[in-house]
Amino acid sequence: MKTSPKSLAITLVLGVAMTPLIAQNPPQQPYPPQQSYPPQEQGYPQQPYPPAQQYPQQGYPAGQYPPQQQYPSQAYPPYGQQPNYNPPPPTFSPQQLDQVVGPIALYPDPLLAQVLTAATYYNQIPDAAGWARDHAYLTGDALARAIQQDALPWDPSVISLLPFPQVLDQMAGNMGWTQELGDAVLASRAAVMDAVQRQRSLAASYGYLQSNQYVRVVNTPGVIEILPVNPTVVYVPYYNPYVVYVRPRPGFAVGGVVRFGPGIAIGAGFAPWGWGGVHFGWREHAIIVNNRPWQRTWANRGVYAHPYIAPRGHFDAPRNEHHELREWRGPGAREEHRDDRRDDRRDHR
Repeated sequence: MKTSPKSLAITLVLGVAMTPLIAQNPPQQPYPPQQSYPPQEQGYPQQPYPPAQQYPQQGYPAGQYPPQQQYPSQAYPPYGQQPNYNPPPPTFSPQQLDQVVGPIALYPDPLLAQVLTAATYYNQIPDAAGWARDHAYLTGDALARAIQQDALPWDPSVISLLPFPQVLDQMAGNMGWTQELGDAVLASRAAVMDAVQRQRSLAASYGYLQSNQYVRVVNTPGVIEILPVNPTVVYVPYYNPYVVYVRPRPGFAVGGVVRFGPGIAIGAGFAPWGWGGVHFGWREHAIIVNNRPWQRTWANRGVYAHPYIAPRGHFDAPRNEHHELREWRGPGAREEHRDDRRDDRRDHR
């Protein structure tokens, strides 16, 4: 069959006219028929997941939890109160206690009693030592007035040591020892006092502990007391505990082994913090402060408050400073300063 030129021309004209329409609307490609997956029950076995009730319950029957009464119940304190943790008291052997009390066993009885009670508030010692250093230029009644004016927040036993910055410095500089001493006093005051007597007996038997112009040593069977010659002036002894409790070698001079610092005036102005009524009942294992037995122990340490004349402050209360602060360089620096003044006077003659 032949195509006429006229028919061919018409076909070409129609093809050209339809080309834009075909370009804008291309025919959709036929998608392959959707693959028909076999249903699970026919071709794929179901996963063997056990029903929820078939999960093991940690050794307990399905659907049951261990009954609560099997757990120890915790007694939580009321809102706003701290938990009352009360671990068992520490224990110390006699040899340990001898070492703990060694550095202070030769202190005069009134000072020793204040140190033992203050050590039980060891967390307050560093702040008190700082205050004592800053106010070491104050002494006597002026110091007592400054303590009252500043309304210091520490326990009165700690405040009682403020006239002795060198003692507080020793305690603050050896906090491990101070805490151990305080814990021993709380846990076994009688054993601590017995250790003091053992150490004093050794020092006396070797000739290191003797009466002098500073202290009076009263030696009765089983008890050695060390009392200030003047009850209102306390001298702090300085000695090496590794020397005074050991038998001296032949020919060793024991006279200068125990030295004393400057006298600290403790008058009536310090009575609010127990001074004037502080001593030991050695045979009864009693510490007497403010003329009353001091009865703080490991068990009641969180609630016991010994009666003092001075009002008891709050440890976390803000401090009110009313006095000039000066740097304290220790007794040695004071002695050097006095020597410098004497040299200056000689130079100006």
